[in-house]
Amino acid sequence: MADKKQNKRNNNNKNYDEDYNPRFRKQRKKVCVLCSDKNFELDYKNPEQLKKFINDKGKILPRRTTGACSKHQRDITTAVKRARHIALLPYAQN
Repeated sequence: MADKKQNKRNNNNKNYDEDYNPRFRKQRKKVCVLCSDKNFELDYKNPEQLKKFINDKGKILPRRTTGACSKHQRDITTAVKRARHIALLPYAQN
């Protein structure tokens, strides 16, 4: 009886390690682009540079997507809003 339970347990997990759980995969930590490259300077007057931080509808991407640190994410937000205000970037795209 105990052998059947052991075999059943092994059959269910034959492709996985004991510690492997597909719901909780380890992901690599994203490195802030602005922190890693000291020569990279964020400028609200350069819309091509800011397009990396907005999606196709014109929304500002969150930190988990951009990988920016909190300090630089605030700088990105300010730069995008300034560029929108002087019409270098659109507020929304349909």
